[in-house]
Amino acid sequence: MRKQSCKAKTSIYNISLFTVGKNKLKKFAENETFENLFQPSFDDVWRKDHPIKGKWNTSFFKNDNPIVLELGCGKGEYTVNLAKMYPNKNFIGVDIKGARLWTGAKDATEKQMENVAFVRTRIENIVSFFDKDEVSEIWITFPDPQPRPAKARKRLSSSRFLTYYQQFAKPNAIIHLKTDSQGLHEYTKALVEQNNLKVHFCTNDLYNSNIVDSILSIRTFYESMFLEQGKPITYLRFELNTQAQLHEPELE
Repeated sequence: MRKQSCKAKTSIYNISLFTVGKNKLKKFAENETFENLFQPSFDDVWRKDHPIKGKWNTSFFKNDNPIVLELGCGKGEYTVNLAKMYPNKNFIGVDIKGARLWTGAKDATEKQMENVAFVRTRIENIVSFFDKDEVSEIWITFPDPQPRPAKARKRLSSSRFLTYYQQFAKPNAIIHLKTDSQGLHEYTKALVEQNNLKVHFCTNDLYNSNIVDSILSIRTFYESMFLEQGKPITYLRFELNTQAQLHEPELE
């Protein structure tokens, strides 16, 4: 069999890139049609409140059910599956990647799920979307662990981000962190201990623990990939004290 020439390989590579780009454009166009997906521009929410802030229950969900966030939701596997399990709660997935959000938004739209919404934005802008006491629970599923100590403030479970969440979380709101990163798990555990936050569950190997259940067994795209690589999955569940001044752990 003859080897492909460099020119032929380049042509195949370019065709592949074109196909991927075309598929993304198709998803972006379809995203515009989803009523459950909010996609404001950066300028619309940078240090500004989005019109939906404080009005999720009255204007979108049209009920008084508790609101649960999934931050860095990716394709929205937790958002959609939790919404199926708990029809008496409202679920909102937040991510910056529109091509990923398309999966969850389309799935929820086709299933006519009225307790699901998605927001395309950076988590740094999260306070632009939610008002005081508007959120009851937060899931952080497989975020970028930001392993370098210098970037600790970018971790979604850092004191910086927890302070953001304090601005819209109900008193003693529940925070779930599920990650393959032992470093992020240990860092967050240290932060929780440093600030005397109440821990409900903590394990550095979820699927070999006694706390795994139908909720925790929901597997995201990334989780499935990590499990195939033999990486243990960690889980930490704790309460957020919305009145406390939070401090970074003396870990690094």
